[in-house]
Amino acid sequence: MTLRGLGDVDVAGKRVLVRADLNVPLEDGRIGDDFRIEAAIGNIRALRERGARAVVVASHLGRPDGKDPKFSLAPVARRLEELAGVPVTMAGDTAGPEARAAVDAAADGAVVLLENTRFEPGEQENDPDLADRLAGLADVFVLDAFGSAHRAHASTVGVAERLPSAASDLVRTEVEALTRLLDDPARPYVVVLGGAKVSSKLGVMRNLLPRVDVMLVGGGMCFTLLAAEGFEVGESLVEESMIDEVRDLLEGPHGGRLMVAVDAVVADRFAADAAHRVVSTQDMPEGWLGLDIGPDTATRFADVVRPAASVFWNGPMGVTEWEPFRAGTRAVAGALAANDGYSVVGGGDTVAALDMLGFEDAASHVSTGGGAGLELLEGKTLPALAVLEKGTP
Repeated sequence: MTLRGLGDVDVAGKRVLVRADLNVPLEDGRIGDDFRIEAAIGNIRALRERGARAVVVASHLGRPDGKDPKFSLAPVARRLEELAGVPVTMAGDTAGPEARAAVDAAADGAVVLLENTRFEPGEQENDPDLADRLAGLADVFVLDAFGSAHRAHASTVGVAERLPSAASDLVRTEVEALTRLLDDPARPYVVVLGGAKVSSKLGVMRNLLPRVDVMLVGGGMCFTLLAAEGFEVGESLVEESMIDEVRDLLEGPHGGRLMVAVDAVVADRFAADAAHRVVSTQDMPEGWLGLDIGPDTATRFADVVRPAASVFWNGPMGVTEWEPFRAGTRAVAGALAANDGYSVVGGGDTVAALDMLGFEDAASHVSTGGGAGLELLEGKTLPALAVLEKGTP
C-alpha cells in the first residue's frame, strides 16, 4: 500500500484540515494520558513549517450521546497549546457558523481545534452534508488519525473524497510498521495476544497464525481457548459463542503454533484486594477466576519473545491496573525490552500498561491505532486509507 504523503500535496498558503486522533482519557476535565496529543504535534508542526495558512484540527472524543459537554475538546485545546507551544483557538462547534468564524479569523500559521466531531449526528454515517461543511473549512485534507482509519466517517472518508488529500508521516509510518509484519517478517516471528476477549482478536488470529512461528495467548482471552480444549476454568471470562470457532483454530493445520497459558494467578473475586494464588490451568478451582498468567507461563512466553526477530503484541497478560495481577505483563515487557529484533506494540491498554511498568521504550514501534491496526493485520482494507492510495482519484 503506497499512500499519498505531505510531499504529494501543496499546503503553502492553504487552510489544511487535519483529522487527528485526540481521543484521550478525560475525567472531570483532566486529561489522563497525553500520548495521542503528543503524537499529533509532529504533523501540526510539519504543516506550519510547510507554510500552511491555517491548521484546522478535527477529532472525536469518547462516545457522546448528543452534545454532551463533558466530551468537549476544550481541555484538549488547552493541553495541545501547552505542548505544541503555539496558540490554539477552540471553535464553538464542529462544522457550523462558529467553526467557520474561527477559521476565517485565523492568522497565518494559526491552529484551530474544532469541537468533537461526534457532536454532529452525521459523523458516523458519513453524512454528505456534514462532509461538505467540513471540507468547506479547508483547501487540503490530511489524515493523521490512524486509529480512525478503519471507520468510514464524514471526517475521515467523506472529507478525503472532497479535497486534495494526503496521509501524515505518522499514518504512513504506522502502515509501514504493520505491513512489515504481513509482507515478509524476519524470523522467528512471534505474536503475543492478550486482553479480555478473543472475539476482538479472532480475525487477527486467523490471518496471522499461518504466517507466524509462535502465537502466545494470555490475558482473559486465553480462558476461552482453554475452555475450547475442554478444561474447566472456574469463573474466568469465557465467550461461549466463540468456542466452536476457537476450537477450529486449535484443531486446524496451524494450531500447533498456538501457545496458551499453562498456569494462572486466580482470585476469589474480581477486586484489587481479592484473595489470590497460582494454579495450573488444568486444575482451576471452582468459583475462582483467572486474572493474570502464572509464573511458569510468564517464563515460557518471555523465553519465546526474547530471541524473536519479529514481535507483534496486543493486549496485556492480566489485569495490570491491580498490582497482584501485573507480573505476567511485566515479564513479557522485560523480554521485549531485551529483544534485539523488530517489534510493534498496539492497543491502548497495552501501551498504557507498558508506560505504567516503565517499559515505554521497549518496542521498535508503538502504534497509535488499536482497532485499525488489528484490522490491517486481519488483511482488511481500511476505508480512510483506500481513499489516500496513490492512483486513486
